[in-house]
Amino acid sequence: MNVKSKEKKENSIIELTVEVTKEEFNKALQDVYKKQVKNIAIPGFRKGKAPRKIIERMYGESFFWEDAVNESYPDAYSKALEESEIEPVGRADMEILELSADGYTFKAMVPVKPEVKIEDYKGIEAEKPEVNVGQAEVDAEIERMRVRNARIETVDREIKNGDTAVIDFEGFKDGVAFEGGKGEHHSLEIGSNSFIPGFEEKLVGAKAGDELELELTFPEEYHAEDLAGADVVFKVKVHEVKERLLPDLDDEFAKDVSEFDTLEELKGDIEKDLIKRAEEQSNSVFENNVFEKLIEKLEADIPEAMIEARIDSLVNDFAYRISSQGIQLEQYLEMMGTDMETFRGYNRVQAESQVKLTLALEKIAELENIEVGTEELDEEYNKLAEQYNMEADKVKILLPEESIKNDILMRKTADFVKEHAVGVAPAVEDVLDDAETQKAEAVSPTEKDETIDTSEEEQAE
Repeated sequence: MNVKSKEKKENSIIELTVEVTKEEFNKALQDVYKKQVKNIAIPGFRKGKAPRKIIERMYGESFFWEDAVNESYPDAYSKALEESEIEPVGRADMEILELSADGYTFKAMVPVKPEVKIEDYKGIEAEKPEVNVGQAEVDAEIERMRVRNARIETVDREIKNGDTAVIDFEGFKDGVAFEGGKGEHHSLEIGSNSFIPGFEEKLVGAKAGDELELELTFPEEYHAEDLAGADVVFKVKVHEVKERLLPDLDDEFAKDVSEFDTLEELKGDIEKDLIKRAEEQSNSVFENNVFEKLIEKLEADIPEAMIEARIDSLVNDFAYRISSQGIQLEQYLEMMGTDMETFRGYNRVQAESQVKLTLALEKIAELENIEVGTEELDEEYNKLAEQYNMEADKVKILLPEESIKNDILMRKTADFVKEHAVGVAPAVEDVLDDAETQKAEAVSPTEKDETIDTSEEEQAE
């Protein structure tokens, strides 16, 4: 193998021209012949016993060439990378330039890490939401706890909003029952809006034992085309009316739902927890904003192969996660009505951001002389050993030191950037939007926290 030329191209690509000698090619031809001869029948020879020269004479001199190239290329490419001191960051594009019985020459377009430039990475100003937890948020959490601990009792009265009605129902279009529009002993919370508009409202005022016919119209944007915008009739029988009885807000409630003796102590603990969660959320938003600003400062000619490799990783990680639920990626794509190319496209923006962030952090680690010490490495292995309930030595075998070291380095560098960043108040319109969201969540949590029984057919919903 001879490296004939090495030339730097655009987009962080290095063009290698590599010659595979006659001797190397002939060895590959012989290896391929030995693998394939057992399947080749030549008149006058027992199957698998025909000499290579006879086969080449019958089928042509180039009969084994393509397979011999495939056999020898990986090793030649690997040696060429080593000799040229190149570390690829993705798959190379290969092209055969010359091919004969005397060997072949190929061109490999090798993607490599780009040269990176980054400045002004200290003192990045990024929005950091203020942490504000008021009485409304505490009261809303208390109310959610009341709902979770409410008693459900059967009552002998008319249905009202907030009740749960146990019903049989069947839907008809033009007098014919439609598929999926039937359910028996279905528990429906009135006001949950889990059925089509008007269904729940028309049950208000009914009692156990009542039978009703509800004239309704499906929404125009309904997912089933044959029912979208259709006028239908639902025949409903009410079996039972259940009422949610919320516990009184007093010290006894606090004792029942927590380790605290008084309601005030419970509220104080809830406030602390809400503040902690709000601070974590604020820090998370700040971190994302800092890294977005950091990426904007990166100057690098990133090869497409780096992005594609990262997309591969994201897709494989997702496939692994859903496989634990018994779903294969092909099944998931079919369920979602998409294909692999589109799915990879969904992951492209995230992949680009991750590649850029990694390049930025690596460069900063180099500029700031950030390193990982032996103690830090040992501490990380001990944490992983505890996490996986394994001995540290076994973890070291499974997880290469270089990989763990790089993970620690990226974390340390990310922390360095965050520590030197400056948090600024969000824009006024963002604060107002956030305040409106919190207000909406705090006003009426009662109807939001209950789990709706969706075990019946969903066409009526």
